[in-house]
Amino acid sequence: MFPTLGLFQSLPCPDKQHRTRLHCLFSHSPDITSIPVTPVPVDIPKSAPPQASSSTSSRASRPFTPATAVASASASIPAKRPVSSPLRAAGPSNGTAAREPPTKLQRTGAPNRPVAVPSGSQTTSTGAPVLRVSAAQSQVPVPVRQAMLKSLYDHFAILYETILPRNPTLAAEHALKQEEEVYKKSSKLTYRNAVISSIAALKRRPKPDSVSHASVGTEEEVIAREEMRKKMTALRLTAAQLEPYVLSVDEMKKWGYVVEVPAGPGGDKPHEEGSVMTCERCNQKFLVKRRENADQCRYHWGKPYSSKVNGEKRRVYTCCARTPDEEGCQTGPHVFYETDPEDLHRRHAFTHTRPPADAGGGSNTDTALDVVALDCEMIYTTGGMRVARVSVVDSAGKEIFDEYVRMDEGVEVIDFNTRFSGINEENYATAVLPLASIRRAMDAFLNARTIIIGHALENDLKTLRMIHHRCVDTAVLFPHTAGPPYKRALRALAKEFLGQTIQAAGAAGHSSVEDSIATLDLVRWHVLNGPKPRPKPPAATAASASKTTT
Repeated sequence: MFPTLGLFQSLPCPDKQHRTRLHCLFSHSPDITSIPVTPVPVDIPKSAPPQASSSTSSRASRPFTPATAVASASASIPAKRPVSSPLRAAGPSNGTAAREPPTKLQRTGAPNRPVAVPSGSQTTSTGAPVLRVSAAQSQVPVPVRQAMLKSLYDHFAILYETILPRNPTLAAEHALKQEEEVYKKSSKLTYRNAVISSIAALKRRPKPDSVSHASVGTEEEVIAREEMRKKMTALRLTAAQLEPYVLSVDEMKKWGYVVEVPAGPGGDKPHEEGSVMTCERCNQKFLVKRRENADQCRYHWGKPYSSKVNGEKRRVYTCCARTPDEEGCQTGPHVFYETDPEDLHRRHAFTHTRPPADAGGGSNTDTALDVVALDCEMIYTTGGMRVARVSVVDSAGKEIFDEYVRMDEGVEVIDFNTRFSGINEENYATAVLPLASIRRAMDAFLNARTIIIGHALENDLKTLRMIHHRCVDTAVLFPHTAGPPYKRALRALAKEFLGQTIQAAGAAGHSSVEDSIATLDLVRWHVLNGPKPRPKPPAATAASASKTTT
């Protein structure tokens, strides 16, 4: 037999009154009369009032015994809590409903992934930009992102090796944008590989020779620009598409177009040599002389604009940041510029574009195009500002005309205005045809029905002495926020809407071919993406049509 351990010696024997066992496990001491019970707290719904039932009354009527005490204690502790139990319906600590997930599983913080804020002005000594983003909100560790940003910058700097001297911050700006693009579309696990793929794509790009090259930009910018280029290349503008954009006669008058031939014979005073005029550059009176004898003046070639310096608002020039009260930053000859249509008519007569070949009922086939884009370059002469180069492209952007213009008899050059015209003495020496011959040559592809596209086209038509009523002007399609007569620069429009940088040659000047293609592309962009023009009233359309046939 095993020895007894005395585990039940603290419990009274259930058959103490009738002892029948020889060796009883329980205690028979007279001091032990009840079974010790450990109380277990149980939450009981307060809404259930205590009711005396027959079972409770029967338990109360039964005599107390150890067996009944154990049964009573086990009956008060349920084996499983029911679903409706208050312990399962609400947590003891936070009281949240059972249908909500535990607090540690609930999503916290911002619903959207935080993105990096580019900071191109903050650069290290090596030229690499510094990423400015909160480490607590970044899905990827900031040191990892900074290392990837440095690698992107190094490869952008290699790609932009040719254009970086003129645009020193371009590599840093595009590296920040590229890193942000990769971060937005990748996760913590795929971020590093996504950056490596972007670097591999940078290595495959050809090195650009200008900031308007197709290789310049982030990956998304290059793809979007290429898609837009394909759409615009495939779009060949037609007269029917551009009809709603054609300016009415009233709109042309509003924007300064010459819509009728001024009075007078025209061309009776081609120049003002020997006369006293007001200089356009310095606003001083001067005697008009030829270039070799012209008097010099100090002037600003830039435009004045408002700027704040030390909290003080003042007007300064874009060329040198000097105020209008200070001396000019450049020396050049005195020149004059005329805008009055009658004065222009006296220098060289205005004429209408020719009527269509079939306007008189003839059967001759007209070679004129439906749509062209035109731009001119002007120089200063003894007859005011005169046209020196004319460039025309067709609706597909193909160059069809580009000629230098020789001045009329008796008109001498004062200043080639190379910074803006791109014309110098060498290429002007190749000019053969005067303006009258240039106009006759343009009749081969222009008639009164042709739609001419240009930017601030009224200036080009004035210098060509051309009266034309079928014009689409990008200065009107993309208006200035201040309204007329203010106009946005063609360079700014090309940068914003086409992602191209034009007129970037500096002192070497502009190209009229480049500008005419840019105006055509802007109209293409507007047709594809811009707001639809309002339909013109029938009266205006009929008036415009009658003008083209007269």
